[in-house]
Amino acid sequence: MTPENRPRANPSLIGFLAMAFVVVGLTGILATYAAPLPLARALHLEAVLDQALARGDVAGIDALAAEFAPSKAVAPEVPPADLPGRVAQLRARVRQGLSEEAAAAARRLRLLIGVATLAGALFGAALMGVGRR
Repeated sequence: MTPENRPRANPSLIGFLAMAFVVVGLTGILATYAAPLPLARALHLEAVLDQALARGDVAGIDALAAEFAPSKAVAPEVPPADLPGRVAQLRARVRQGLSEEAAAAARRLRLLIGVATLAGALFGAALMGVGRR
């Protein structure tokens, strides 16, 4: 193909293609805000547990246990008199639960980024196909 017969790049199509990549980038930026939320929740709950343990607040610890893990709060595996043991048990359940939440959030974010990338690639491919006509 000679240079004068070669199709010229349409600036509006190039702009649309650039926007397809921008959408993928913005999706990734969104993911950076959502990903640390389970860790922030875990740190907050651990701080609340530490404060309740320092004050000897049995009712507060029981309320946290009932709120966070209602199925296991009914029958604690540690005697009620052993407050540090109960807090350690609850802390382990909090960590396990929030680890599972973090893994689920990571899976959803990976899916979101994958779908946005695929949509951007299909959009770009469609634009390049329209540009050749």
